[in-house]
Amino acid sequence: MKRSNTFEVIPQSDEDEELLRRVLDASAALWNEINYERREHYADPDGDVWDICEYRGRYSGVLGASAVQQIERKNREAWKSFFSLKKKGEANGNPGFWSNSKDGRELRTYIRNTSYSVEWGEYSRLEILVGKDLKDEYGLGHRERLRLEVRGDANWKEYEKQGRLELFYDEQAQMFRALQPVTIDDSRLASPLASEEAALDIGANSLVACTTTTGQQYLYEGRDLFERFRETTQEIARLQSLLEERRHSSHRIRRLYDRRTKRRDHAQDALARDLIERLYDEGVSTVYVGALTDVLDTHWSVETNAKTHNFWAFRAFVNRLACTAEEYGMSVEVRSEAWTSQECPNCGSTADTTRHRDTLTCPCGFEGHADLTASETFLRRQTTVTRPMARPVCLKWDNHEWLESSRSPCPNEEHTNPQVASVGR
Repeated sequence: MKRSNTFEVIPQSDEDEELLRRVLDASAALWNEINYERREHYADPDGDVWDICEYRGRYSGVLGASAVQQIERKNREAWKSFFSLKKKGEANGNPGFWSNSKDGRELRTYIRNTSYSVEWGEYSRLEILVGKDLKDEYGLGHRERLRLEVRGDANWKEYEKQGRLELFYDEQAQMFRALQPVTIDDSRLASPLASEEAALDIGANSLVACTTTTGQQYLYEGRDLFERFRETTQEIARLQSLLEERRHSSHRIRRLYDRRTKRRDHAQDALARDLIERLYDEGVSTVYVGALTDVLDTHWSVETNAKTHNFWAFRAFVNRLACTAEEYGMSVEVRSEAWTSQECPNCGSTADTTRHRDTLTCPCGFEGHADLTASETFLRRQTTVTRPMARPVCLKWDNHEWLESSRSPCPNEEHTNPQVASVGR
């Protein structure tokens, strides 16, 4: 099982920080040179993007030969991914540069698994290999490595194998961070407590609505996150309109894109963890996720479609969910949920129902929370549900974690079908 540790990296002196910045800046310069050469070859009908110059002689004195190799390999992987997406018709531009000389380079590098070490304890530390020229300039011994302090508690301190380390400077947080891929022994996986099932409806106003065969429902509210995402998007558009002719971006615009993505990903990561832990306690072993394409094809408004499509990095979220579920021995399956957001659970009608904001109504007399109703309908398509629904748990994001809200939707007491105890406005 592959996982990753993310932690903060702290230089122990001003001199160490200067050395680290030089390593990261040289790595970015190397990436940009390789990428520029490949883009030129790609534009040339007779060019070969895989045929590039030898860079070790120019950069190994600063980075070390192994780091040069890793950056070349990472760039090759980026181009392979580009060609793969292009073949599927999904490519969104050539692999980009790590900024440029005018706006400043992104401080980032990749370090081979044998060229660094991490020690966890009361005084955790990271040691990385640097080139001979920098060692001589900063007084490091022949076999000595740059030693950096590590802050943060690793999720996986014990692992069979470590992968290529990504080390970068987070401009938004103004700190150095590291991402360490690790391989974990599968024997550390938990096992489901029972064989219950759950279905998730991914929405626009509610990020996720969940119903389980135990009769439990969870609702993760998304309005505040969507609004912040929209405000940042509007600011990006405003700044883009002020750019000089032939310029497509700026340092500030890239920072806003980065901030928007990290804010969204942080909330989605925390959501996946919070939800899977709750489902594990419920004894769930299988989680069904509605395919987002169904939502975009059959949703109730163009405006909501745009919100859903622009905000959700659907594949990435499902991967997060599946990776977290794997730790608990649970499986995640993506299935069609077409029309569940418009189907009345009482009479089965999809043509006569009306959705207004969070409420789904039907001429037959049904009225309930649209997203929770959709998740319940979706679940009933996958399995048999015999238990009535409990009072839903509503959760709100406070920028750090998902907290239960006192404004949980109340059950519709007038609903006559005990098997489909949906919730009101």
